[in-house]
Amino acid sequence: MNTLIVSTFTCPFESFEKFVADFHQEEGHKYVKEYELIKVNDGKSHLILQVIDHDGFADATSTPEMKEWDKANGYEDTVYSLELID
Repeated sequence: MNTLIVSTFTCPFESFEKFVADFHQEEGHKYVKEYELIKVNDGKSHLILQVIDHDGFADATSTPEMKEWDKANGYEDTVYSLELID
């Protein structure tokens, strides 16, 4: 399922980019086939993902460690499901 996550955060974009890459390498690759991170500005991004295990991805991004990172970095997101329009 294609997913769009619109994120805001207080850390520098480069720190967020590294966090996303590290998560994908360590854990996220189990649930996400591919992703593209787009910088909107220093505190906002659009993350487009091809999620292959939505429940697993939701669980992996809801751990106490992830919630702690979210709080420490002022992270908030809005998640959208994307559908192809013919």
